[in-house]
Amino acid sequence: MIQLMYGLHFPPIAELLEWPGILFNGTAFELNKVGLIYLWAMLAPLAIFVLAIRRSALVPKGVQTVAESSVDFVRDNVVMQTIGPDGMRFMPFLLSLFFFIFFANITEVIPFIQFPANSRMAAPAVLAIIVWCVFNAVGIKSQGFFSYFKNTVIPPGVPGALLPLVAVIEFVSTFLVRPFSLAVRLFANMLAGHLLLVTFAVLTTALWTPGPLAAIVWAPFVVLIGLTGFEILVAFLQAFIFTILTAVYIGGALHPEH
Repeated sequence: MIQLMYGLHFPPIAELLEWPGILFNGTAFELNKVGLIYLWAMLAPLAIFVLAIRRSALVPKGVQTVAESSVDFVRDNVVMQTIGPDGMRFMPFLLSLFFFIFFANITEVIPFIQFPANSRMAAPAVLAIIVWCVFNAVGIKSQGFFSYFKNTVIPPGVPGALLPLVAVIEFVSTFLVRPFSLAVRLFANMLAGHLLLVTFAVLTTALWTPGPLAAIVWAPFVVLIGLTGFEILVAFLQAFIFTILTAVYIGGALHPEH
């Protein structure tokens, strides 16, 4: 632990991000806190939609309302806005992506868990690689390999003198930067929010003791409450941004510019 003045103890970064095995410790199938959160992120959306289907009614209510509202949100604000009607075939993938990321993020503000699994780089990187494979596969299937590569790296209307430079920039941007930026954006935002919450939680705990600083304990506590509400919004926004960028990439591969 890192000890500062007035009895403040800030845990080192390794303690915040490294989790020992909890289940099946020492075996090939060891699970830690992060792994359990990802299992939750897979099972929770599945449970919502299974319950919604089993309790479906003409007038939705309860869990059915949540499920139908989520589908409408992704369809209207992601698929139709970026791909169009042709994108409805990608709806299950995009919906699953949105829910998985959101439920892996929201554990940051759940008591006794208080850790966003996506503040570890591994899963955002895997998700970004999956997205990279999907939009490239869509582009190759819809345009053909050579046409897709040409349409991607050679934008129309570029002067011949600038074509080599633009081709290199487009290649790096599309095939290298896109997956990297997807992963880092999600990872960095969730890690930063987690560190802020830990910082103000430590400050609040340290000041919540008899002493001259007890009079200002309300300040970090109010900030902590505000940050908690803000991180709920961030958990949603990061899931939405990752999903809508995925849809944009798929739409670009499906409908090349002419």
